[in-house]
Amino acid sequence: MSLCALGLSEAAADIREGRITSAELVADCLARIAEVDSHVGAWTFLDRDHAMMQAQMADDHRQHGRALGPLHGVPVGIKDIFDTGDMPTEFGSPLWSGRTPRQDAAAVARLRAAGAVIMGKTVTTEYAYFHPGKTRNPRDTTRTPGGSSSGSAAAVAAMMVPGAIGSQTNGSVIRPAAFCGVVGYKPSHGLIPRSGALELSRALDHVGVFARSVEDVALLAEVLAGFDKEDPDTRPTARPPLFSVAASEPPLPPRFAFVRSPVWDQAEPVTREAFDELVQALGEAASDVELGPSFDRVIELHRTIMEVEMAHNLRRDYEQGGDKLSSQLRQLIERGRAHLATDYCAALAGIPSFNAGLDSIFDEYDAILTPAAPGPAPGIETTGNPVFCTIWTYLGVPAITLPLLTSEAGLPLGVQLVGRRGNDARLLRTARWLVTTLNDEAGGG
Repeated sequence: MSLCALGLSEAAADIREGRITSAELVADCLARIAEVDSHVGAWTFLDRDHAMMQAQMADDHRQHGRALGPLHGVPVGIKDIFDTGDMPTEFGSPLWSGRTPRQDAAAVARLRAAGAVIMGKTVTTEYAYFHPGKTRNPRDTTRTPGGSSSGSAAAVAAMMVPGAIGSQTNGSVIRPAAFCGVVGYKPSHGLIPRSGALELSRALDHVGVFARSVEDVALLAEVLAGFDKEDPDTRPTARPPLFSVAASEPPLPPRFAFVRSPVWDQAEPVTREAFDELVQALGEAASDVELGPSFDRVIELHRTIMEVEMAHNLRRDYEQGGDKLSSQLRQLIERGRAHLATDYCAALAGIPSFNAGLDSIFDEYDAILTPAAPGPAPGIETTGNPVFCTIWTYLGVPAITLPLLTSEAGLPLGVQLVGRRGNDARLLRTARWLVTTLNDEAGGG
């Protein structure tokens, strides 16, 4: 097996125990990038010499018997909205071409502290919104990889790196992970600090992660999680043991609430059929559950917050360089400027009350089961519809997408699991149980 096909935690263990070196792994990933990225276009900045230098330093560190971090020597991709002190950060916009930050974003600094090799910067859509970048879906290059974390999802799917970080303000982690057939995890709001990353919406922005297994996203997120004084939505609490809990067996077989959600009419027939079969396969472990009519408003409430806060945070670029913004982004900013303050405040106030409305579901079920996207990845002229992610982003609850289903054409269909806000470790454990159980059944075990 090529080293670039190793999972994140497996690669970290192999380096730590001396079976491979970081230089060997990074060199193999660079060879893979050279082989496939001309078709995929996952990277916006990549300095091969700099990546190899980091790997060699990691190997020297180990050879001198120094303490190793949990990601020592493992290459990771960074969405190009996170500041990197040694690489450009350009937000997918010509307005920021050539921008070189002075220091790392909190998430990047934590990856370095864990020993990771910062491989390069992955493509983001313009300002992490809808306008597509150059990236193509590795499963079918005539289709979108999703957005806005396009390059991160594609780089992991194409085995260019074993893990990557992205962000989600609507559906920008879950959707591209689903389209590219990898595991994408959006933690509870405030679990991972956003300091030093492009701010679109304080109420909605999340840092998320991509890998090829539940255990790997758990390891990556655990390294990133925790309080940061520069992010007012993080709290000084103990770091959650995401990796060890995710790898453990649940005390009882989990139960799933199958939620079609208020946007079920937008699900494509292939998605409806696949989820009907999945729910039938789960038998008594899954039950149909309705959210209730009040949740019909959540899509609109999310839109109000996102448009108002993006209009505010991007106001300078809009006023000074609006002609260089896509029409999609200009229209969003103009809508955001037109909203009433009372509507914006009401939308913010709804977040805790709607979360309380889910308590009865999570008192009975371990996770909500729902699609990650309306269907398989559409064509490259769009990044796809995030509507099946919107409710969960608005609520700030943890969500994960698993590549468990495929269309008749062989394209990935993501299975999204959603947990109670703050119960990230339990959600990850439930997700790993589902993957293991379905794989055992598929294999006849």
